Amino acid sequence: MPQLTTAADPLADYDRATSVLVASSRGTLLTHGIRAAVDGRLDTLPARAAAILGADELVAGAISFDGVADLLVPKSAIWSPALPAGAPAFLRGGWSTRPLPSPADYIQAVRQALVELGTGRLDKVVLARSLELRSNEPVNVAELLRPLLGHGHGYAFAAPLPSGTTLVGSSPELLVSRHGLSVVSNPLAGSAARSPDAAEDRRRAAALLASAKDRREHRFVVEAVTEALQPYCAHLDVPRVPELTSTDTLWHLSSRIVGTLRDADTSVLTLAAALHPTPAVCGTPTAEARQQIQRLEPIDRGHYSGLVGWMDARGDGEWAVAIRCAEVAENTLRLFAGAGIVAGSNPPAELAETTAKFQTMLHALGADIDARHLERT
Repeated sequence: MPQLTTAADPLADYDRATSVLVASSRGTLLTHGIRAAVDGRLDTLPARAAAILGADELVAGAISFDGVADLLVPKSAIWSPALPAGAPAFLRGGWSTRPLPSPADYIQAVRQALVELGTGRLDKVVLARSLELRSNEPVNVAELLRPLLGHGHGYAFAAPLPSGTTLVGSSPELLVSRHGLSVVSNPLAGSAARSPDAAEDRRRAAALLASAKDRREHRFVVEAVTEALQPYCAHLDVPRVPELTSTDTLWHLSSRIVGTLRDADTSVLTLAAALHPTPAVCGTPTAEARQQIQRLEPIDRGHYSGLVGWMDARGDGEWAVAIRCAEVAENTLRLFAGAGIVAGSNPPAELAETTAKFQTMLHALGADIDARHLERT
């Protein structure tokens, strides 16, 4: 494992073509150079990674929603303490926007999903949309990362992709971590936009916690995570009811699931392969939800709602769900956001939820974009 350092500014050495960055409350991992690439399907990754890693090495990077890995073994890597967040708004003007699908088409897709839910073949499906932003000046990925760091409740990340783009984001959701025999998964499902008015913000939080619709959506995810982890764990502590957690822009229902491995040889990538995709990003039953996503989403999700993280030669590591993210090219960003559709979902409310989820990246950019424009049908 790379040594913990006290580099004043690890981002000064960040190279978007060859560096992976994963930052959480545990610290900040920044890799340098590429010794080897590790690709292939998620279900083959545990064996492939174990075969290629030396005793003090790690593998890091991103895995797409469809389970295709774009990982690298770096030439070197450093750990730094958790970094403080930097100031947003390094690019303030010149943005053009293009939502895909249009707000009206997204609402129509939610309505079609509700028809499928009414047949009883489907309990939940997550429908995503994207927002393309184009600037009149290049995007500096390192500067975009700074305002995403230091929140203490999530995972800031940047990973190079084969297309030459970079996956950048700040996810509040931990798919799975493994440290020794200890396993943690922290699924989120059920969300509400925050309000700048303190009283209204408290009201929204309380309404989310009391919402039967959102609790049902959350329960699907917790049950699926529990079922996937049980074969690997001698003990599993699953909360009976969710609790509230928040980011700067959203309230979420959260359940922190903690387990103890039966077998020390079970790697974090083995657990990730068993878990992905959870109902939080796909739906349930999984096969039926995937079919509806293919039918109703006019976008290629790419690495959105996949995984981003790292694993060392011992099998320890952390993998976050790749949400609240964008794929960044020279002067273009594709932002992604999704909403879980269950019986009782309200199509305009689901559209508004995706708009709220865009705000993490929009705030980091300092892009002055009226949210009403993102919902205008």
